[in-house]
Amino acid sequence: MGSSHGKFSSNRDESVKASLITKSGLNREVAKGIEDQKEENSSTMRKRLNPRLSRGVPKGLESELVAAGWPKWLVDVASEALIGWLPRTPDTFEKIHKIGQGSYSNVYKARDCLLNKIVVLKKVCADNLDPGSFKFMAREIVLLRRLGDHPNVIKLEGVVPSKMACSLVFDCMEYDLKGIQEQKGVKLSEPEIKCYMNQLLKGLDHCHSRGILHRDVKTSNLLVNKDGILKIADFGLSTFFDPEQSIPLTNIIGTLWYRPPELLLGLNHYGVGVDLWGVGCVLGELFTGKPIMPGKTEFEQLYYIFKLCGSPSDECWLKSDLPNASILKPQMPYRRQIQATFHDLPAAAVGLMDTLLSIEPEYRGTAALALQGEFFTSEPFACDPLSLPRCPPRNEMDAKETKMIREFNAGLQRSVDRRRLRNRLEKTNEKVSGGVLNEATDSYTQRSATTHQSDNQRVIWKEPIHYHDIKGKKKWTQVHHLMNQTKCRIYSESVMT
Repeated sequence: MGSSHGKFSSNRDESVKASLITKSGLNREVAKGIEDQKEENSSTMRKRLNPRLSRGVPKGLESELVAAGWPKWLVDVASEALIGWLPRTPDTFEKIHKIGQGSYSNVYKARDCLLNKIVVLKKVCADNLDPGSFKFMAREIVLLRRLGDHPNVIKLEGVVPSKMACSLVFDCMEYDLKGIQEQKGVKLSEPEIKCYMNQLLKGLDHCHSRGILHRDVKTSNLLVNKDGILKIADFGLSTFFDPEQSIPLTNIIGTLWYRPPELLLGLNHYGVGVDLWGVGCVLGELFTGKPIMPGKTEFEQLYYIFKLCGSPSDECWLKSDLPNASILKPQMPYRRQIQATFHDLPAAAVGLMDTLLSIEPEYRGTAALALQGEFFTSEPFACDPLSLPRCPPRNEMDAKETKMIREFNAGLQRSVDRRRLRNRLEKTNEKVSGGVLNEATDSYTQRSATTHQSDNQRVIWKEPIHYHDIKGKKKWTQVHHLMNQTKCRIYSESVMT
């Protein structure tokens, strides 16, 4: 990374100088000062670009940034990333509606009144004046500025600072890869999947070449515009890394379904392998139409991983220094089942997935090597992005609304079914058998559940009526939940016709 730092420093200074002259409105003397500073303190400039948040810029420039309208708290933690930019003000944007929400941010669709175009605002708020929160907000700005302009990485278009928050401005992308594959009637072909994967790996290769790990690669973070161009987004969990330096990083990152085994086992020294594991999960998801390892807990996720990818060898366990290795080692070893599980997929796709989902991260290779593999060099080749399927615009909030509507309709249908059944039962005069208490399930089958309610019991809810077909006879069951002072007992009412 030593030579890379020199490259970063040179590129940065040229862009800083040009930006100061053409965009920021700061004076040319400051730009000349930056050029002189580069000659005098080249080693200092390298340190500033070391994979960590930097604070060091000339004090005079810090005061220039504050005078230009940047808040002091942001200048203190991200001054390097602000050079050459002017802050945007909230009144230059008109919010349209909310389109997403994360643990630390809210995302809005908005209109840029100055440029007259639709953009996305990602608003991140500080947590009770915690200094760590300021650094967290600043890190994403620094990362995005380092990444610059790449066709497959979302570009930071501006920053809207305020007293205790900061909004990042991005171009509006119509939908994400998760929304595309969930569209009814859409099944991606092999050339279409190759097109998306090609763009994803090119974007990741750019990130890794700039010393940045994304750490949250998943389909919902891969945005697609109307021209079929995929861009990697959401760098809120990303970080700098240097393969030549052993800097401990947190292992509690990323979405569980896409988290590699070494992080689940407690490793805190890692590299590009964590992103490539996520790429392997995305590849399998695009072909199968669903997540390939959907664990609910970390233990269950490891079980899914070992069951599909095999458990590490005894030699690997012996030499492992992972904190949780001795606790989570399975009693019986699992054999690798990727080839058997995905036998109906194209051989080249399974081969790439087999590499990306290697248990040992050093065997996953790099994004550049994956692009040179058989999957991309054999027919059928990747299609043109313009020929990718077009879907209605969709975002996270749309998905939640669709789910709520689906659940509401399902509940409405259950209510209709109950009403129809009640009317049917009222028309029949069938006798109902007596009740029998089932101690194992603490349930009671009774002609009328209400006849067994005492003064301190009341029906708190009724589950949907369940239908069973027993030896050609129809049986309906209505479950009543009764609450008394000590515990909840479950009664059921059965009718045979």
